[in-house]
Amino acid sequence: MVYAILKALLSGALILAISEIAKRNPAFGALVASLPLISILAILWLWNDTGDVNRIADHAEATFWYVLPSLPMFLVFPMLLRHGTEFWVALLAAMVLTFLLYLVAVGIAARFGVRL
Repeated sequence: MVYAILKALLSGALILAISEIAKRNPAFGALVASLPLISILAILWLWNDTGDVNRIADHAEATFWYVLPSLPMFLVFPMLLRHGTEFWVALLAAMVLTFLLYLVAVGIAARFGVRL
């Protein structure tokens, strides 16, 4: 139980640090957020919990394929905000778009033998 709490605290501290950095410098906050820190932490936790290199390799590869359909969100969301869309509506629209693109990506990947 202590280990789970430690993982949650460390992961949460990373998100807190990124949000605090972004308050002072949005571009630097974005740079830090774009680093695969959460993925690296997840890989470290997975390694520590299982030691299963195949599971870790599958996780890392799937992460790559899931990042691709999430990228348009980072263009659509600010575009909607700049065109006057209310924050929550813009965020929801960007999230729905991302979800739909995930479905498309899974379907396309399956056609090429990539199992996600």
